[in-house]
Amino acid sequence: MKTFIRYSPLLLLAIGWEVAARLELVSTTALPPLSDVVASWIEMLKDGELLSNAGSSLYRAFAGLTLAIGIGGALGIVMAWWKPVNVLLNPLVEIFYPLPKSALIPVTVIWLGFGDGSKILLIFLGCMLPVTIGAFNGARSSEQVLVWSARSMGASRLRMLWDVVLPSAMPELLNGVRTALALSFILLVSSELIAARQGFGYLIGFLGANGSYDAMYAVVLTVAFLGFAADRVYLVITKRALAWRD
Repeated sequence: MKTFIRYSPLLLLAIGWEVAARLELVSTTALPPLSDVVASWIEMLKDGELLSNAGSSLYRAFAGLTLAIGIGGALGIVMAWWKPVNVLLNPLVEIFYPLPKSALIPVTVIWLGFGDGSKILLIFLGCMLPVTIGAFNGARSSEQVLVWSARSMGASRLRMLWDVVLPSAMPELLNGVRTALALSFILLVSSELIAARQGFGYLIGFLGANGSYDAMYAVVLTVAFLGFAADRVYLVITKRALAWRD
């Protein structure tokens, strides 16, 4: 019951969408009926068009995000743990963090062309920064008492990093990963809209340019649902990963 109440606004939005389109309160060109959108979604699912483009997009998002988590997480912890590395790299992080990541789309295309590589690189560069900052803030907030205790017991620097700093950094790191997860979908669709021959973004642009607005909305809703589902799954994983803190 709680779940129904929580998501009831979405149901009301769906009903309002259908009614507004059927009564022509808004142009059906601008907003096709939701039932037509669902019918188009089923048709694209049957002919395989949606699945083939989904495969390309999800591969790019997964590859770029995985690289960002691995490299960005390690980089943030190293920056917090070794001051010379922080002095060297922190200005770069401060400069590039406010940069609109979509501005890098032409750069990645020039470097790697219109294939998967440019999309993966863009997602990696855009998602690495929030992960790096999350890991850095988490590692910096490690309880000094625990660090001193580990040091007094003769723990090596690497051992302290693994047993004390990394667990302390985990909550902030996971928050950074959640931000990166949402950003990966944004960068994915943005890059595919501009420079791709396959994927969700390409499909949205192609269908919109050809006037197939019901199908276009179907793809947009697919991306929204996948992003929402990924976030919910990630929250469950995060809760289990941090269960030891309770």
